[in-house]
Amino acid sequence: MQMTTRSNAQEFARAQQSLVGGVNSAVRAFRAVGGTPRFIDRAQGAYMWDVEGKRYIDYLGSWGPMIVGQAHPVVVRAVQEAALRGLSYGAPNVMETELAERMKQIHPHMERVRFTSSGTEAAMSALRLARGATGRTKILKFEGCYHGTADSLLVKAGSGALAFGTPSSAGVPADLAQHTLVASYNDLPSVQALFDQYPGAIACVMVEPLPGNMNLMMPEPGFLEGLQSLCRRDGALLIFDEVMSGFRVALGGAQEVTGITPDVSAFGKVIGGGMPVGAFGGPAAVMEHMAPLGPVYQAGTLSGNPIAMAAGLATLDLIQTAGFFEALSAKTSHLIQGLSDAAAHHKLAFSARSVGGMAGMYFMSKAPRNFAEIQTQDSDAFKRFFHRMLEQGVYFPPSTVEAFFTSSALSDGDIDFTVQAAERAFAQEAASPPMPLATQ
Repeated sequence: MQMTTRSNAQEFARAQQSLVGGVNSAVRAFRAVGGTPRFIDRAQGAYMWDVEGKRYIDYLGSWGPMIVGQAHPVVVRAVQEAALRGLSYGAPNVMETELAERMKQIHPHMERVRFTSSGTEAAMSALRLARGATGRTKILKFEGCYHGTADSLLVKAGSGALAFGTPSSAGVPADLAQHTLVASYNDLPSVQALFDQYPGAIACVMVEPLPGNMNLMMPEPGFLEGLQSLCRRDGALLIFDEVMSGFRVALGGAQEVTGITPDVSAFGKVIGGGMPVGAFGGPAAVMEHMAPLGPVYQAGTLSGNPIAMAAGLATLDLIQTAGFFEALSAKTSHLIQGLSDAAAHHKLAFSARSVGGMAGMYFMSKAPRNFAEIQTQDSDAFKRFFHRMLEQGVYFPPSTVEAFFTSSALSDGDIDFTVQAAERAFAQEAASPPMPLATQ
């Protein structure tokens, strides 16, 4: 398809006549930062180009999966070869087994795997499995952790729902939401209190072990260990949602970084190499409660889609090469240090951190430890920074509550350019009165 000659503003106006809000995912509408969304025409390596032909260094990475860069030739070739054999079968294919075997090698506790078409489906199905396996109805999640758009999980959710200004979604029935218990991340006593209040009633604790949807959050020492202990004592399942962190912060994901192995794991993003995919898995004794072996039903016409499996296998090949994550982590750390130094030079309240190829920035002097703390950052300063960077050709996520991502395609020059752009943005922030925020 040839690049349109229309502007981003024209394309947005056009989209709003057919798409709800002009987008297919709320955060893309730029409501959290103001201004006009960029309509992307193409992407390659570390860059994206919009319909006006402007190039951006890509720190969005399609929200995580583009760990080897956009349109990596190895991944594209795998997709092309798979497409020539058929787009979808509605029947088993060998690549499903191959990808599941690869995932099991990295996560041995996942004796059985089930693929879905999205991370939302994986998290939703993992919840249903937990309820079916334990015979319990209540689930426990954390304020600010986002696990997709299933009704049970849109209770005090962060990410897109928060960026849109709606901490909980309308349309979630109260009698369903009452089965979702919400604790505070990094606050083990709040979890203990709920187990004490509902003994023997909690089917599972679902958590992002390294949250990316209230920006990048880090578990404090003992927090995840405490969750595991509480679950084992009460008979609940511990579910790690690694849709963002899996195969992204390390080859073994957050489980490698933290040393904690959950009962059930949910994945997405990287294992599809940019194609729609999700997966969840765990011990055979738990997973075999799923149909066709057990009474917990789950199905999907496009689950295990051959194109997505091919992209995922090719991506895993690339990230399993020697030194891949060491190099990616070094790049990300270099970027984070550069941003932090630039902000400190202008005496601005700013902090940042990273794990592997996942990073967070916060317009506050100390990195937050939970959802309540991140809400105290200077969101207007972030909005100004976001637009100043966008104008210079650097694309960060358009939200204060989203982590950002690096890829192996980034060059040292790209990182230096980003830091220099940030230096200019911070200088403007420090030297001039706040610029008027763009409006929708």
